Amino acid sequence: MASNAPPVPGTTRKVMSGKAVKRAPRDSAHEGFLTHRRARWAKIAGTLSLVALLTYLLTDPIPRHNGGTWLGYTLGTIGAGMIIWLSLLGVRKRVIGSKPFSLKGWTSAHVYLGLSLIVIGTLHTGFQLGLNVHTLAWVLMMIVILSGLWGISLYANLPERLSANRGEVTQLQMLEAVRTLDRQLDAAAQPLGPEDAALVRLSLEECRIAGSLRQRLWGNYDNDGNARALAAISDRVMTDMRAGRGDDLVRQVQFLLERKEAALSQARRHIRLKAQLEFWLYIHVPVTVALIAALLAHILSVFIYW
Repeated sequence: MASNAPPVPGTTRKVMSGKAVKRAPRDSAHEGFLTHRRARWAKIAGTLSLVALLTYLLTDPIPRHNGGTWLGYTLGTIGAGMIIWLSLLGVRKRVIGSKPFSLKGWTSAHVYLGLSLIVIGTLHTGFQLGLNVHTLAWVLMMIVILSGLWGISLYANLPERLSANRGEVTQLQMLEAVRTLDRQLDAAAQPLGPEDAALVRLSLEECRIAGSLRQRLWGNYDNDGNARALAAISDRVMTDMRAGRGDDLVRQVQFLLERKEAALSQARRHIRLKAQLEFWLYIHVPVTVALIAALLAHILSVFIYW
């Protein structure tokens, strides 16, 4: 007998051979923040931008559009409120729970409403830009938005690349692998001659896993001690092979240096990807703080001098 119970919201029924078949509710656990709730916030932001643009085009204030017209004040108020609200994303990340907005929904709103500020903020100025605090606030807003776009691209690609590079190994295990190879190199260097032992010391003493900020961001370690030691040892092995001789101890050191270079490359890729995420925050967050300060100065100057 078919059940007369009402269907559960989010499910559908399909009658086959007199039997009701219930479909499982759609799983949205893996839905990205850009497509959250079928890109609800993209539609809201697009509608808001379109209304602002049409209102701007259909009005003709005297003498011209600027922040002091009724439309300028309206857009400015909306834009200022949005900037303050959007800056609270960091606070929302520290709150456990999903009320009143889920973190995914808040992030989606943060992205799309932030993009709509390009339209709202620019129309608020009436394209009357100059060397003043008002233009400074607009410039900082644009920097925040553009750096936000950069952040979106990073968060869309880097986590997957981090996972692919790490595999089943943690960052601590990567570092421990390098330290283990250093101990093996130190032991292998004991019976070597002075020149070859000096190359091993070069790898042990002048090798940095992370390096400078430039190296962490761009991954250029060509002058690193291990790379130089490996190049010199490899040349030595090739010369010996051409001369018809070989030294097993030197080849063992070459093998360990190659393994260390591979371990270093994996650890450095991991550090580089994480550094790019951190470097983005070092730009986006301070400029956001500067934007809020400039926005307050802009608002105060308007009320004081206008």
